[in-house]
Amino acid sequence: MNGSTVRDGLGGLDGKVALVTGGSRGIGEAVALRLAEDGADVVLTYQGGAQRAEAVAAKITSLGRTGWAVRADSADPQAVQDAVTAAVERFGRLDVLVNNAGVGVLGPIGDLTLEDVDRVLEVNVRAPFLYARAASAHLAEGGRIVTIGSCVAQRVAFPGTTLYAASKAALIGLNKALARELGPRGITANLVHPGPIDTDMNPAGGPSAEIQSELTALGRFGTAAEVAAAVSYLVGEGGRYVSGAELAVDGGFAA
Repeated sequence: MNGSTVRDGLGGLDGKVALVTGGSRGIGEAVALRLAEDGADVVLTYQGGAQRAEAVAAKITSLGRTGWAVRADSADPQAVQDAVTAAVERFGRLDVLVNNAGVGVLGPIGDLTLEDVDRVLEVNVRAPFLYARAASAHLAEGGRIVTIGSCVAQRVAFPGTTLYAASKAALIGLNKALARELGPRGITANLVHPGPIDTDMNPAGGPSAEIQSELTALGRFGTAAEVAAAVSYLVGEGGRYVSGAELAVDGGFAA
């Protein structure tokens, strides 16, 4: 390990342990790698694609930290609890939780099934609540919870997002309540709202990319690394006095 590869604890996470849900791809992968660069050992969960998850864990280990991939379906409450328990048992502590795993089912409200509703709410709302509940039993003073929301919780600019927007808007209330409840213990809770971000699920060269770009003030897609930088700030030393906040990393989508 050398200083040109790892930031030598620039984010103040040396010796700390982070759990990133849905950390095998896209924003989750970028967050997991950034927290490792900041000095943390990182547990990342995945639902499918074990090979890709293990590759991310290997990248973390190559940075001189410990990366560990744990399969956990966020729709399964027992899997959520087991993932937190496994992280604490392996590393002896938990300092940072990043609720990133999510699903999106888009389409006219009349076309959405009850199964669609259940799946989205289970993964996007119930799972962050359950992860926070499980993690809060282990977080000490200085602990951090960051939840990944969405720009559509602040501005719904196009139809077909009713269910997804509702699920992400619910995280605003969850975040504020967590900040208020956990604040007396010195634990912060914050929410990051990504805008159009270039990932394999929503590529900057995709069929709707031009429309999405035009909806931002900057006229472009963001990168997963730009979202990860915001998370790094919130869980690092600079974010000690930030709690209950919503940070938009959306290129001015909600402006």
